[in-house]
Amino acid sequence: MTEVTAIKTSAAQSAAEQPMVRFENVCKRYGNLVVLDDLNLEIARGEKVAIIGPSGSGKTTVLRMLMTLERIDGGVIWVDGEPMTHMMRSGQMVPAAQKHLRRVRSKIGMVFQHFNLFPHMTALQNCIEAPITVLKMSRKEAEARATELLDMVGLADKKGHYPAQLSGGQQQRVAIARALAMRPKVMLFDEVTSALDPELVGEVLHVIRQLGAEHDLTMLMVTHQMGFAKEFADRVCFFYQGKIAEQGVPQELFGAPKNERTKQFLRAVLESV
Repeated sequence: MTEVTAIKTSAAQSAAEQPMVRFENVCKRYGNLVVLDDLNLEIARGEKVAIIGPSGSGKTTVLRMLMTLERIDGGVIWVDGEPMTHMMRSGQMVPAAQKHLRRVRSKIGMVFQHFNLFPHMTALQNCIEAPITVLKMSRKEAEARATELLDMVGLADKKGHYPAQLSGGQQQRVAIARALAMRPKVMLFDEVTSALDPELVGEVLHVIRQLGAEHDLTMLMVTHQMGFAKEFADRVCFFYQGKIAEQGVPQELFGAPKNERTKQFLRAVLESV
């Protein structure tokens, strides 16, 4: 092995050992309201993390900051071994320029609660718009990938349909295919079943379950589906008042929670099912 090859191999190994996502002392405030309080959280490559907790605990803010939809007020967010919210300039860490933000953010895909599909575009057009515009992919390549992804989420026969012609579950599956079309390394799911009728929840969770089994994606999911979180996640984080009050493997956190607030939350949620 040459010296150059050895250096490249060492660098690749070092990158692989880095967490895919890292929140380092991250704070978010709205005036006097502290939404996230000095958050430290590492998510390994390929790890599937479920985020649970009461409303207002900061769950969705975690995802929105990763998508740069919310600016942080302190700390640093790292993605794939490099800072996303900051960049190095003259040996100093400074707030990231928009170009840097866009480049690092391109590694992340997000599926929202309310689909957010373009109503004037078919399912196929929704999935090819960003790859052509942002990734500069050829239309032929973008359509081939979109067709493959729509087939994967069980909608190969719906690619010419507009959102208004699809059920809520089908729209959410198109939204998943659209996010995957950008070839992200990290997928974020924000309460993706909460806007669906109960009978449609299963079909969306089946697609997410399939993604987790067949693709090497790092996945963060904010959810109130406790059963799915227990089955799907490698780790569950319970948020309360802007902090992680408790975290652990699903069997431990759901089976024998240690924090009193976690116990209260799970009791209330599970009794309401």
